[in-house]
Amino acid sequence: MAGEFNRLVIVGGGTAGWLTACVLAARRPELDVTLVEAPDIPTIGVGEGSWPTLRDTLATIGIDEADFLEACDASFKQGSRFDGWVDGAPSDSYYHPFTPPVAGPMAEVLGAWAQRGDGTSFAAAVSPQAAICERDLAPRQRAMPAYAGALNYGYHLDAGKLAALLAGHAVDRLGVKHVHAQVTGVERDVDGLLTQLDLRDAEPLAGDFFVDCTGMAARLISGELGVGWVDRSDVSFNDRALAVQIPVEPGSAIASQTIGTAHEAGWLWDIALPTRRGIGCVYSSRFLDDAGAEQVLADYVAAQVPGADMAALAPRKLQFATGHRERFWEGNCLSVGLSAGFIEPLEASAIVLIELSAKALADGYPHSRAALPHLADRFNALFRYRWDRIVDFLKLHYVLSRREEPYWRAQRGAASVPASLAAQLELWRDHPPAPADFPQVDEIFSAASQQYVLYGMGFPLPAECNGAASDGAAKRLAEIAERSRALAAALPSNRTYLDALIASAHSRAAQGENA
Repeated sequence: MAGEFNRLVIVGGGTAGWLTACVLAARRPELDVTLVEAPDIPTIGVGEGSWPTLRDTLATIGIDEADFLEACDASFKQGSRFDGWVDGAPSDSYYHPFTPPVAGPMAEVLGAWAQRGDGTSFAAAVSPQAAICERDLAPRQRAMPAYAGALNYGYHLDAGKLAALLAGHAVDRLGVKHVHAQVTGVERDVDGLLTQLDLRDAEPLAGDFFVDCTGMAARLISGELGVGWVDRSDVSFNDRALAVQIPVEPGSAIASQTIGTAHEAGWLWDIALPTRRGIGCVYSSRFLDDAGAEQVLADYVAAQVPGADMAALAPRKLQFATGHRERFWEGNCLSVGLSAGFIEPLEASAIVLIELSAKALADGYPHSRAALPHLADRFNALFRYRWDRIVDFLKLHYVLSRREEPYWRAQRGAASVPASLAAQLELWRDHPPAPADFPQVDEIFSAASQQYVLYGMGFPLPAECNGAASDGAAKRLAEIAERSRALAAALPSNRTYLDALIASAHSRAAQGENA
């Protein structure tokens, strides 16, 4: 039932704007949804990784998985692999897969893993996904229903193509109105609520609730409403990135995971799509200048993509502030995406925050002025918690490192470690991360995620794990090894799967043209 906030206006496009529009239009069909964006504003996206949540989001808004994979030049993401983060040795590598560890008390599982003593990594011992990633295999077979898999998965995708797909779907299938115009002014009522956008070369646009997706400009939440910024650069040092996109040969292997490789003052991402690899160098300008970062990137590309011509690639330079809004919801305005905050893309938290923001707004959409402050307080408390958890989890990757470059030593400095993370580490020396440590709904980084990073990086096992191995736990680990072998034999490679999907789509299109 519609209330007095029936007219929803989203300012800004890109992934944040169009994903929010799709979720609200699909979940709240009673709303009149309009998205306004300036026609000449480029998007920030340089290639994205998503969390498995995107599968449910795409299904909810009504986009077919095969259509999404084709339209967005997408591939499957089954987790992340971190190379060089512990000590930089050639063998220094661990996985954070999306499929959780084997069921059972974690103390017993850890005890059984330690008792094996055969050098099997934690991820490989407790989940079959590491073995599948090692072989560049897909998480599903084509005969499976859409969005189902033998293993949990998200996607790697072209961010620009995703925004275009969402825009077309929002307008053509979900009834979202699209206005191409630049916002020149904002009108407010006596209570300070936003009421209208003044547009260049277009009629003013009235609304009842507004979503700010204007990126780092934060046109409404900051520029109009004056909500401040919480700087988190004292914890997260990185503030620069260089990004390139390198075409790949037809038939080449497609990795199943984002690869994050540590360097002297940051890390490099490597994301494989069917037609290209997106590679970027993330770094802190306090510890490395732009020329040094360009050399780090060039050295990595030369080693990993022989024959690539760096001189012709012209890396895209990005600068970013690390932090988030003091409040995300102010009055009748919600900030989503970069207008709400940004932190380095180490664990692909950007898209999932957009999804969770849109979901929370759909769940708690206002229908009266009296409810506004209470809904805002609830949203702000939840998302401040989520940002704190993200900051803690990303910092976990750094504080466990034993690298000795100045950047890495500074990352371990007590002054840069949040008190909440320091307390968690003390707790986890006593017992493994457990669901009770993460009580919120829709936790982004669960106990399982913490376990993969902790034990992938050699965090000491709690004393309770000594002698805790049971026959049941040992049996479950043996079953994981067997399931790894079975899935490796049954699943197609990412390249085989995606090439067949594209060929099928082209065949259907040709038949349609000839019909």
